[in-house]
Amino acid sequence: MSKLLRIGFVPEHFSTPLHYAATRFGLAATLVPFPSGTGHMISSLRADEIDVGIGLTEGWVAGLGKATGEGGSGYTIVGTYVDTPLCWAVSTGRARSLADVDALKGGKMGVSRIGSGSYVMGFVLADTKGWLTTAGNAPPPFEVVPLQTFAQLRDGVNDGTADFFMWEHFTSKKYYDNGEIKRIGEIYTPWSSWKIVARDAADERLAAMFECINRGIGYFEEHPDESVRYISTHLDYSEADAREWLKTVGFSKDVRGVSHETIGRTIETLRKAGVIEGTEAKASNMIGISKQ
Repeated sequence: MSKLLRIGFVPEHFSTPLHYAATRFGLAATLVPFPSGTGHMISSLRADEIDVGIGLTEGWVAGLGKATGEGGSGYTIVGTYVDTPLCWAVSTGRARSLADVDALKGGKMGVSRIGSGSYVMGFVLADTKGWLTTAGNAPPPFEVVPLQTFAQLRDGVNDGTADFFMWEHFTSKKYYDNGEIKRIGEIYTPWSSWKIVARDAADERLAAMFECINRGIGYFEEHPDESVRYISTHLDYSEADAREWLKTVGFSKDVRGVSHETIGRTIETLRKAGVIEGTEAKASNMIGISKQ
C-alpha cells in the first residue's frame, strides 16, 4: 500500500473543493495547512516535508525562477486549480494617513515571506506604477518587512512595523468591515491564480489526486449553499462575503496539467518587475505536466 500524499494548502476559502475531495471522494492524503502561504510551502517542498502544494501562481513561478542554477528547484508545476485571476487588496493601518497606492513608494511593505505571493505582487504593483528602474544604484521601491502571518501583517500596519501589505480581497474584507485595517487599493494578477506543484511529476499517486480534486470541484459547484455554510462556519468569512466570492471564482474543470502560455506570461511579467532576473527561466523548465 502506497504512502499517503502530503498536500500543503492555504486554509482559506479556495481550499473548499480540496476539503470535499478529502471528506467526500476519498482523497488519500494528509492535508497540511500553511496559513503563511505559498512561500512557506516552497521551503517545505524543498525540505521534503510535503509532496504537493496548492498555492499562488506567482509564488511558484518566482520560486522556480530564483532556483535556476542553484542545484535543483524542489518542485515542478503539475496542475491548474483555479482559472480566474486573484484580486490582491492593498491594506494599511486603520489610523494611518496613507490614502492611496501612490503614497507607498519608499515605504515599508509587509510580506509573509520573501518570495511569497504577497512579496512578488508588491513588485508587480511597483512596476505598474513605474517605480522600478534598471539603474544599478537606484533604491528599491519598498523596504521589505517579513511578518509571517496574515494576523501579524494586520498588526504590523497598525503598530508601524509596516506601512502596507497585500492579501487576497475577500480574506481581507472582514477586517475592513470591522475597522481593523483600511483598504487603499487593489491589483489583479494577469494570470490564472492557483496552481498545483509536486516534488515529483512522475509520482503515480498524482493521477488519483487529480481525479479526487476534480470531483471535489464538481461538488463545490453543484452545492453552493453547502459551500457557503462551510466557508462561513469553518473559515474566517461572513456568509455574505462567501456568497459574493462564489460569483467571482472559477475552478478548473480538469486540474491536471498547466499551459505553457500561462507560465510564460507569468515569467515575463515577473522578469519585468525585477522578481526574476536574467533569461534562464523558461516555462518548459518549470512545468512537470503540460495541459493538453
